[in-house]
Amino acid sequence: MATFLFILQLLVVLSMIFVGARVGGIGLGIYGMVGVFVLTFVFRLEPGAIPIDVMLIIVSVITASAALQAAGGLDYMVNVAARFLRRHPSHITYLAPLTTWLFCVLAGTAHTCYALLPIISEIAQKNKVRPERPLSVATVTASLGITCSPVSAATAAILSQSILGEHGIGIDDILIVTIPSSLIAILVASFVQNHVGKPLTKDPEYQRRLREGLINDEEESSTEELLVNPRAKWAVITFLLGVALVVVFGSCPELRPTFHGETLSMNTTIEMVMMSIAALILLVGKADVKKAAQGNVFASGMNAMVAIFGVAWMGSTFFENNKDTILGGIEGVFSNYPLLFAIPLFVFSIMLFSQAATAKTLYPIGLALGVPPLVLLTLFPAVNGYFFLPNYPTEVAAIGFDRTGTTRIGRYVLNHSFQLSGFITTFVSIAVGYLIVVLFY
Repeated sequence: MATFLFILQLLVVLSMIFVGARVGGIGLGIYGMVGVFVLTFVFRLEPGAIPIDVMLIIVSVITASAALQAAGGLDYMVNVAARFLRRHPSHITYLAPLTTWLFCVLAGTAHTCYALLPIISEIAQKNKVRPERPLSVATVTASLGITCSPVSAATAAILSQSILGEHGIGIDDILIVTIPSSLIAILVASFVQNHVGKPLTKDPEYQRRLREGLINDEEESSTEELLVNPRAKWAVITFLLGVALVVVFGSCPELRPTFHGETLSMNTTIEMVMMSIAALILLVGKADVKKAAQGNVFASGMNAMVAIFGVAWMGSTFFENNKDTILGGIEGVFSNYPLLFAIPLFVFSIMLFSQAATAKTLYPIGLALGVPPLVLLTLFPAVNGYFFLPNYPTEVAAIGFDRTGTTRIGRYVLNHSFQLSGFITTFVSIAVGYLIVVLFY
């Protein structure tokens, strides 16, 4: 009877994840909450812990990012990046992924890459570089930057006191492991991708579009610089100051005040710093606060918060009430072979479409299964598995911006342009991160 109930509860969890992912947007969080309701009122399970700390960090960081967008800071950064890429067109396959990665590391969201994708495609096409090569890596590495960003929702999730923060792992450890491993992974993926596919001038789809007049290599560039607020530069500097303060306070806990013998938690510190920075950005950038709440950065952040609220709470409720059954069924597997925990992280990220929700849901389970905290840190890039299906907005955008048709979805759907880059960056970053932990920890 107990086994039958466990299976029924598992089916409820998986079905709510599946339906929520299909609905998209805040649907993942809404149906996750339906799962919590069913588990509590139908199966009489005690509700698990609400991920309040992660949700509040997301609110504070996204508010600062939205203020930056409203002040024109993101457009200013896009213009700077575009000028840099146009000055080095022959190295676009290497420089474009590094640029989108850096944008995401600084801003904490992959949605900053949308404005860069048409620029990357245009530069590649004009210089007869197959656009698929830089676009495929650049799109994947935008998401990879989330696992290297001190202000991303995913980093906040694993840094919380209930997960890796409880084991003494701080922002400095995350950056030391993820940044070098990601940079090496990007260079490897770019090198491989630079030899994938036929040269642009010999690609049959490109030649067909030229013959039919669908594209014209001689036409003027359609991607002009964005008009920005004259004070946008100061908004960018202010935001970067906030990111730097988060890193400094995380790396030097002695700088944080102590109350009743306990140092102020990093969660609370991030919330204070980033909300204060949001106010400062609105001041120096003279931005409209209403515009900040209407931008796509704020919308994507709120989607992530609602998703974590529902899905992570549902996962916590299911796991805490079935801990003995789950641990008993796979006891010793992940403690003996901890790197295998990358598999559930990867698979769940495909379904959840959220690194933060994946990390917050599965990392506590990984710790309970005996996966060492430092190994979980090296496995962080595995939460970027949503490149596997070519339906994530950044992938769809990259395909649309490539007018040559080289960036595409294959006949069998899964053989799309982003698959190779996605697996290379995931495997290499995990391998290099594990080597860093072995050598230096």
